Amino acid sequence: MSQTVDRALTILASLGDGPASLEQAAGTIGVHKSTALRLLRTLEEHGFVQRQADHRYRLGGRLLSLAHIALEGIDVRQVSAPYLASLSERYGHTVHLAVLEGSQVVWVDKVEARYPVPVDSWLGPASRIGRKAPAGATAAGKVLLADLVEDQLAALLDSLDFPARTPRSLRSAHELRTELLAVAAHGWSLDQGEYQESVNCLAAPIKGNDGRAIAACTISVPSAVAPVGELNRLLPELLCTVEAISLAYGGSPTPRWCENRCGAKHAARASHT
Repeated sequence: MSQTVDRALTILASLGDGPASLEQAAGTIGVHKSTALRLLRTLEEHGFVQRQADHRYRLGGRLLSLAHIALEGIDVRQVSAPYLASLSERYGHTVHLAVLEGSQVVWVDKVEARYPVPVDSWLGPASRIGRKAPAGATAAGKVLLADLVEDQLAALLDSLDFPARTPRSLRSAHELRTELLAVAAHGWSLDQGEYQESVNCLAAPIKGNDGRAIAACTISVPSAVAPVGELNRLLPELLCTVEAISLAYGGSPTPRWCENRCGAKHAARASHT
């Protein structure tokens, strides 16, 4: 193993026990403070560590996000798959499953629409499994950002750019924070042509064991196929789907539509032992 990589991994492992000063980090890997500082700055640039106000270093949000994906991403995808397929089968639209990775969302599963999507639409190859999109510009990203604890959210908002992708795109962290408050209150999010002007998208969060959002399920439709009003009529079914997935995964939301609205049955809960 590369000595630099070994030292970086050793520092990260040591920070798992709590924040450390530069001197402590240098002592952990047995190097001069200047060498440790270069490693820490590189790790900080990539979001793996964060420097606190007291100048000590702690594990950063990027590492926590990757751990979150590694521990739950595959499992939630397996649990969600039949529900995503059922939702797409009933209405024929593109359905995605997304998780948060830093300031972006990653599509971890997708059920294609039953109709052809425009070749220039992000609903095509641009949103295939493994592709990413800015969290602050997407409905999926907003429901996941809205569920972050304040210090995580504040750190992410400070790092976001706000390119004007469409006339409806949000232009500042203040605008996004205001919208996230509404998303948290509603429990769902609507992207009305913000990420791509010709596509509308509804998203709702899937809850994990602790009641926090672990993923987002979305229904996306070209505006030429269904206007926003028609898409909004699918909101109860989307909420039904995420509640059914949450219950199957092991979460405990209050089912509002699952049994009597769209007929989704609660599968046996996934084992996390």
